[in-house]
Amino acid sequence: MYQHSPRRRQLLGGALALPLAGMGGTAHAAPSRPLQVGGLPVTCNLTLPIACKARAVADGKPDAAFTAFEYTKFSGWPEIKESLMTGRIQAAYMLAPLVMDLTDWRIPLKIVSLGHRSGAVIMVRTDSPYRKFADLRGKSIAIPSRFAVDYLFLRKMLAREGMSAKDIQIIEMAPPDMPAALYARAVDGYCTGEPFGAAAQRAGYARPLSMTRDQWRNYICCVLTVRQELIDTNRPLVQDLVNHVQAAGTWLDAGPANRDKAALIAANRKFFNQDPNIIRFVMQNPLDRVTYGDLRMLRAEFDELMQLSVQAGNLKRPVRYEQYVDESFVKNIRKVEVAL
Repeated sequence: MYQHSPRRRQLLGGALALPLAGMGGTAHAAPSRPLQVGGLPVTCNLTLPIACKARAVADGKPDAAFTAFEYTKFSGWPEIKESLMTGRIQAAYMLAPLVMDLTDWRIPLKIVSLGHRSGAVIMVRTDSPYRKFADLRGKSIAIPSRFAVDYLFLRKMLAREGMSAKDIQIIEMAPPDMPAALYARAVDGYCTGEPFGAAAQRAGYARPLSMTRDQWRNYICCVLTVRQELIDTNRPLVQDLVNHVQAAGTWLDAGPANRDKAALIAANRKFFNQDPNIIRFVMQNPLDRVTYGDLRMLRAEFDELMQLSVQAGNLKRPVRYEQYVDESFVKNIRKVEVAL
């Protein structure tokens, strides 16, 4: 997932970047073309479709796929990474450590907002004897990638038990394949983001062994990332996007009714194209399985994530916070209404 040639991609970026002229000059002026914001159909990215829908409603176009910005669905992080690196898209939800690494290679990206907190789980079969994390010693555990933040969560749990990655068998697997692999007993457990844990739990054959909501409360993985040239050329549009993402997070955590609405919105073909009942299950079991209301960007939390990534070998060296984060948009948030 993480293999790339950043210097080559950086050169390509100048040639392939989309022109930004005519993308609007004020926060609520619709650009001549929408800003495509890449995302995956996962609940850690849920604030994005809510932000897009809220913006469309505010513009009096509730059924529009976009107004100033639109959700663009990708199938995996490699595709999003390549599209951002080459400039085919100017904004996306990305894995925070991946952004750190890319900026260390001088790819001009900045994190401008969080997208969520928590949302990763370690799942085992309902009929398994595993009751605590230490019971997984010697067992096979699937992860999306050794470069995913889910893997950092797994490593954090291993360290708490005085274990290392050598004490379990780690298998890299696409998250959509994990529930079936657990059902077939091809693995003893898996660690990933939602809704792939909830899908197996709702089906009745799996249960959470560990959840970030309990073990790593300030866990973050998906962050809103934009290319520097978009910031330089159209700050109002970036600010408008951040305003709506942050407002979407507040709205999502305002009550169960909003989470029910969010499940229906995200399930739409324009967005995740998933069973709304699975998304709703994530939203309700428990209510803080994934949280969205606190989207503050705190240096200490990013520093911890960066250090964990260095220890895991995902980063070659520490990366300065200012190199990959632009706090100015969060600091200048303007309240917007989410009327859904």
